[in-house]
Amino acid sequence: MRYRQLTTGTLALGVLLLIDVLRVWLPGIITIFGQAASTPAELMGAFALGWFVLAMGAPAVVRRVGARPVTVVAAVALAVARLTLTAAPGGRTQLWLATAGLLAGLVWLVGVAADTDRPVPGLALGFAVNAAVHAVLDTVDLVWRGDWVAWLLSAVVAALFLAGTGQPGQRGADVPADAPAGPGGGRAWLLAGPALLLAGMVALSPALARTGMSYLVAGDGVARSPLFGLAPVPVAVAGFLCAALTGPPRGWVRAYGPVALLGGAVLFALDRGDLLLPAILLAAVGLGACLALTDDTSQPASDTASAGTASTGASASRRGYAVAAGMLVFALGAVGYYSAYDLGYPNAAVPVVMAVLIAAVAFTARPVVHRLPLPFPPLRAAAAVTALALLAPVLADEVPVASNREGPPQRLTVVAYNVRMGFGLDGRFDIAGLAEVVDRQRPDVVLLSEVDRAWLLNGGHDTLDLLSDRLGMPYVFGPAADPVWGDAVLSRWPVRDPRTLPLAAVGAPTGAQALAVTLDLGDGVRTAVVSTHLQPPPGKGPVVQARAVADFATRYAAGRQLVVAGDLNTEPGDEAFAEFSNVGLVDALAAARPLATSPADDPRQQIDHIFVSPGLTPSDPVAPRGTASDHLPVAVTLTLPPR
Repeated sequence: MRYRQLTTGTLALGVLLLIDVLRVWLPGIITIFGQAASTPAELMGAFALGWFVLAMGAPAVVRRVGARPVTVVAAVALAVARLTLTAAPGGRTQLWLATAGLLAGLVWLVGVAADTDRPVPGLALGFAVNAAVHAVLDTVDLVWRGDWVAWLLSAVVAALFLAGTGQPGQRGADVPADAPAGPGGGRAWLLAGPALLLAGMVALSPALARTGMSYLVAGDGVARSPLFGLAPVPVAVAGFLCAALTGPPRGWVRAYGPVALLGGAVLFALDRGDLLLPAILLAAVGLGACLALTDDTSQPASDTASAGTASTGASASRRGYAVAAGMLVFALGAVGYYSAYDLGYPNAAVPVVMAVLIAAVAFTARPVVHRLPLPFPPLRAAAAVTALALLAPVLADEVPVASNREGPPQRLTVVAYNVRMGFGLDGRFDIAGLAEVVDRQRPDVVLLSEVDRAWLLNGGHDTLDLLSDRLGMPYVFGPAADPVWGDAVLSRWPVRDPRTLPLAAVGAPTGAQALAVTLDLGDGVRTAVVSTHLQPPPGKGPVVQARAVADFATRYAAGRQLVVAGDLNTEPGDEAFAEFSNVGLVDALAAARPLATSPADDPRQQIDHIFVSPGLTPSDPVAPRGTASDHLPVAVTLTLPPR
């Protein structure tokens, strides 16, 4: 039993480290290798897939060299890469460190698979603990924090992982010391990659849970600051672990896991914010149950002690190829899903296909025979990890309700900022830098573009909620590409009557919308605000979308004072820019022209704008310098007309 506990614990710790590396490597493909749109999506996809294809050669290396030396060397490389990433300066250095850590992690998985015929407990604990820790850390990984606490915790995890890796063969009395791993485990290892993808995208995503809560609070299709933070996370973690670590039922009752997983994937694929929470809960329980169906489908290891060397070696090789193929499926699914936002094809089928694959492999597994005792009691393990997850809603800082000062203000300071999913020019996640450059302007209302709230591709962070916490400003979110990507308005004044307008794609692959809200400034004074991010079709300006936003904004304002701002992807003098002037709006940044905002390190393009109605008098327009995004923010102070 002690041996199985050591093996399971080491596997779980390794999964933690590998997911940490993935949360750096995946966004690095976009922000460093791809520079967020300057590199063709096909090239970025080829770069991503290439490393997983390369890892397909690892089983042959393991068979020739031996599992133990390959596992130890790869484990050391994975731990070193993970620790070094905390101090990496960003840029290419960070990308290649993360790439080295990813490849080491893939090779380590292959080596572990050769000696492990029962990986489900370790994989399940790794997924669940990762979700719980990510929730407690408010979706900001230790690797991005860099303080002494982050270093200490990271070092402890790496040390425990290496200590467990360095002690193979120390089996307890229940398993003979010379007993080889059994012939089973291939199905479970094959599902490691697809399960990791669905866990990160849906089933065990704290950021998606928070986003789902914000839609539940709103109830009108427009997300608001949630009241209960990460409350659904412990439920999802508990359901997943209990299903994964409890013996699966016999007969057709075994279908409950595959059915639940498919149901969760379908709800997620519908791209509706109000369905995110049921999607998470169904997918969590279903994923855990499907993993359980693949667990221990062969005789105990003690019964295979006399197995032939050739047979044992073939089984180990099959498990190695199974986990390598499963991780390649992870990469194909991730690239296939997220490349759609650059290439413009439908991607809703990707999570459903992944769920079908997992369900089919799990349901067709042989019934469990001679079930070995689990290394950790299911209920005890689930309770411990769930207790950790419960700290998330307890520790979460709720954003205070926007203050309604006495009487309407004389001035409003407006900031518009394309935050590029929270990643700076160096490719590091930099919420603190974003909050600092915005807070220096002392804004009353902030309009954000490229807001990512849960994409696994970008690390699974809720960028909007993190900024809202740091600025002390509640938000309203308008989904564009899907329920977790779009634009937002943060305000120090109460917000009323939010509405969204989906914009016609006109050939642009990424979705676009316009989010309109009304600021209640007191004493009956109300100002309309519209946040948008125009997406031009290839080789053209966003004229059609600009015309639609201008018409929507003026109709929504209905004679009230109006502010329209965001990344408009058009420059002064362009036809799309003129669409806002044609409806009577004024360029609030005109006094500071030319006022370039992109790229942030060498601004040459004037594509971020603020337009206002003639009754609002702009002053002090500025584009504060900074590298927390690839755009500079624009800010202006608006003097309200006398009453």
